[in-house]
Amino acid sequence: MDIHALRRQGMTISEIARRTDHDRKTIRAYLSGQRTPGVRKRTVPDAFDVFVAYVTARLIEDPHLWVITLLDELRQLGYAGSYQSLTRQIRDRGLRPACVACAHVTKRPNAVIEHPPGEETQFDWVELPDPPASWGFGHKKAYALVGSLAHSGIWRGVLSPSMDLPHLLAAMTTLLGLLGGLTRDWRFDRMTTVLKQGTSDLTPMFAAFAKHHAVTVIACRPRSGNRKGVVEKNNHTAAQRWWRTVPDELTLEQAQASFEAFATGQDDRPRQTETGNTTAKAMFAAERLRPLPQSVFPVVVAEERTATRQALIDWRGNRYSVPPELAAAKVIVSQPLGAAVIDIATVSGAVIARHKVAEPGLGVTIRDTGHVTALEAIALASAPPGRPHRRKERIPPGTAALRAAAVLTGTGAPSTTVIDLAAYEQAAKNRNTLQ
Repeated sequence: MDIHALRRQGMTISEIARRTDHDRKTIRAYLSGQRTPGVRKRTVPDAFDVFVAYVTARLIEDPHLWVITLLDELRQLGYAGSYQSLTRQIRDRGLRPACVACAHVTKRPNAVIEHPPGEETQFDWVELPDPPASWGFGHKKAYALVGSLAHSGIWRGVLSPSMDLPHLLAAMTTLLGLLGGLTRDWRFDRMTTVLKQGTSDLTPMFAAFAKHHAVTVIACRPRSGNRKGVVEKNNHTAAQRWWRTVPDELTLEQAQASFEAFATGQDDRPRQTETGNTTAKAMFAAERLRPLPQSVFPVVVAEERTATRQALIDWRGNRYSVPPELAAAKVIVSQPLGAAVIDIATVSGAVIARHKVAEPGLGVTIRDTGHVTALEAIALASAPPGRPHRRKERIPPGTAALRAAAVLTGTGAPSTTVIDLAAYEQAAKNRNTLQ
């Protein structure tokens, strides 16, 4: 900029060179446009030039090809540069093209989708990694089923240890009660528990569940996630604003209560409509939800548990007894949806206990009288006779130990066997011969 400004003032190249302390050839090159600021011409040929055609062709074929994979291929063709040099060459030369097949996912135009009041409820699972160990899930993930009313954006969530069909139906039953009623449609993505794999047909049990609630089930087309963007955004909110702050000491029932309280607190978030700003709670008043059925859909939820050494299993925040023979063994706990009893069975399926369930989360222990009696009998039978030894009890060497020590030290004669001859005398009586 200074060189061009001085040139416009009428200075000669020699005078500009003296003023800026540069060589006259440098000044002349910049003024004639032969040199661009910040760009230096290489003095030797670029060794990467011979690989440009191959790299260009490979990245056109596969726009998502990893550079490290491309580097493995170039090594076999004689490329000696580093990974960092290869990434710089691809970036500076603009060799990686934009993927046309993927550009429509994020850059396509999205139409505004109208959701009349009471029309649609959107459901989706969200994975919650690293649940507290006290929940007893036995794996590294918990799950939450989130249901959102598409018109108002009101949403609720239910925690679950699994995404299988019985747990889906149980979570939906609880979720519909939290939302307060039914809309005309239910929208899902292409879950295998909702749709038969590879088809658009409902699975038999889920079809019966939808018929029980008199709703229409709508599955999103593949690669059309934005069609249920309401629930997906709520999933993101639940994972980032609630799950990240759940403490380890929280029980599953306390976490569920906290989850419901968080979702309820989201009802006051602002919503923008054509008539102005409002809130989700204000829009919920126009939803016109239908009431839930009088009866609960019959489905049995079963989960695996490991009995403790006291022959107890955990279920919904309470503890229930099993026969003492199953202490520390795996059992299957099942409960029909809405029922007041649970069945405890062996892994092979034999039911060995039935309990009336207590209110979830009370922390009570419910034992069967027969289980208590059998456990006490086994515990007493396995107890050793007599009192246990005290830590500082004095127990000097006994007679047998002293006799063995005397033999070892040579201070005592080894013990001998004394034979009683009375038996031979009795056998010799009344005998006249020696044979």
